[in-house]
Amino acid sequence: MNRLQGKTAVITGGNSGVGAAAALLFAREGANVVISARRQAALDEVAEKIRAEGGSVLTVATDISKDGDCKALMQAAADKFGKIDILINNAGVLDTGLKAIDKYLDEDAEKVISINEVGTMQCIRAALAKMNEGASIVNVASVAGYNGGGGAVYVASKAAIIGITKHTAMLLANRYIRCNAVCPGNIVTPMTMNLNPASLDMSMMGAMNKHGDLSLKSCTAEEVAGILLFLASDESKPLTGQILVSDYGVNL
Repeated sequence: MNRLQGKTAVITGGNSGVGAAAALLFAREGANVVISARRQAALDEVAEKIRAEGGSVLTVATDISKDGDCKALMQAAADKFGKIDILINNAGVLDTGLKAIDKYLDEDAEKVISINEVGTMQCIRAALAKMNEGASIVNVASVAGYNGGGGAVYVASKAAIIGITKHTAMLLANRYIRCNAVCPGNIVTPMTMNLNPASLDMSMMGAMNKHGDLSLKSCTAEEVAGILLFLASDESKPLTGQILVSDYGVNL
């Protein structure tokens, strides 16, 4: 307990799934939690749960594809709590139906990359002005970006996050600001459960089946949140530039 006592954590996509689970867990561990997403009502629901347990939380409606929103989010966190110690870049969207490289949609490329990749970069850039030595950045990538198993646009965006993670870790090592990434396999969240089976690219699904054991269990949002807690806390202080796959061995 109290592994994040006195620290301020900004969590994007904090309205549901992994982000909401991380917000609740971090607050229980003593952090001042700042949660962002586009839908204020969903943020308020998570905030109510945190406050009911005695936690400290600030909600900031944010579209991370907009640089001005990212800057406003980090400024609001610093104005409220004085600093940013932890940034969890969790916000992200899926493409349509896991479409492979020969079938991807141009509108998917524009939307997914602007949120998953550019949004992550904008959040890091905005947060760094509010961070000091000992801060920790954790990016939620995906096993899709690690091994290519997913829709082409989503894979591209998550592979970019892996590269951004290593770049950021290299740049900031002399400031002792860490940057690591978690690459979950399939997670049971509202986003993944709402996939329309009729829209799935079966050729891509078949290729993924050949290279992974999809009969093994999926991660839960709470399990991924536990990994984020470790990487956010001082327990993982020597770790930076690391890419951790969490998938119960599905993709070994």
